[in-house]
Amino acid sequence: MNAKFIGDPNHIISGINEIHKVEEGDITYVDHPKYYKKVLESKAGTIIINKEVDCPEGKALIVSDDPFRDYISIVLKYRAFESSSKSISDSAVIGEGSVIQPNAFIGNHVVIGKNCIIHANATIYDHSVLGDNVIVHSNSVIGADAYYYKRKPDAYYKMESCGRVVLEDNVEIGALTSVDKGVSGDTVIGKGTKLDNHVQIGHDCVIGKNVLIGSHCAIGGVTTIHDDVILWARVSVNKDLVIGKGAVVLALSGVDKSLEAGKTYWGIPVGEVRRKWKEISAGSRLPEIEYKLKSTGVI
Repeated sequence: MNAKFIGDPNHIISGINEIHKVEEGDITYVDHPKYYKKVLESKAGTIIINKEVDCPEGKALIVSDDPFRDYISIVLKYRAFESSSKSISDSAVIGEGSVIQPNAFIGNHVVIGKNCIIHANATIYDHSVLGDNVIVHSNSVIGADAYYYKRKPDAYYKMESCGRVVLEDNVEIGALTSVDKGVSGDTVIGKGTKLDNHVQIGHDCVIGKNVLIGSHCAIGGVTTIHDDVILWARVSVNKDLVIGKGAVVLALSGVDKSLEAGKTYWGIPVGEVRRKWKEISAGSRLPEIEYKLKSTGVI
C-alpha cells in the first residue's frame, strides 16, 4: 500500500463499508472527484482517497494512488476465503430441530435457527444467518458473492464481498434460487417472506416482511422492497430502487423506477396498471383511426 495517513494517530476504525452502506466509524474509499464531496460529508470515519484534501473534523484520510486496490486489500485481510473440507462446517451453529438433508453444504460460521429445513444440494455460504423455521429448497444458493466489478482500462476488477445474507424467521426460499451476500453490508429477507423457484436477489437488497416473489424474478442490487409487496412471475427490477409497502407488480413487468406504496403496476417500462391497459386499448385503435383519416382525405 503506497499511502499517506492524515489525522489523529489514535483514530479508531470500527468497520468497513462502501459508500451506500457506510456507518459511523467505518472506513470507505473514493477515487473520482465527482464523489469527493459526498464521501467526505458522509458518516465514514476514515476515507481512502486519491487526492490530498482538507481532512474534515473528526475524520481521517488515507491518501492512496489506488483507493480501490487498498480498500479490497483490507477486505481480503479480514474476510479472506476460508476453505472447508466438510459438508457441514465445524464452525456452523445449527439450532434444535433443524434438518440438513444429504449433500447440502453449510459453510463456515453459518448460523441456522430452530426447526429449519435445508434440502438436498442447497448451499449456504460462509457467515450467512438463518432464523427459525426457514426452508431452503434444493439447489438454491444463499450467500454467493455480489456481482459487482470495477472497470479499469485493462479489465474488470472484482469488488470483493464481505457482507452476509440474513434470512429472518419463517422465510422460504424456492428451488434453484440465488440470494447474493452484501458487498459490505447485509442482504436481508424479512420475516415471513416467500420466494418461488428460479429467483435472483442481488447484493445488499433489503426485502421486507411477508413479501411474495414469483418464479424467475430478478432483483438488482441495493434495492429496497417494503412489507407486503407482491412481485408476480418474471418481474425484473433495476438496481437502487425502492418499492413501497403493499405494491403489486404483475407478471412480465420491467421495473425501471421506484414505485409508490399500495398500487398495482404492469408493463415494460412499468406503470400503473389501469393507465397501461388504456394505452394498449388506445394503441389497438390506431389502424382504424388511420383508415378513417385516409378515407376522408385528412392524410
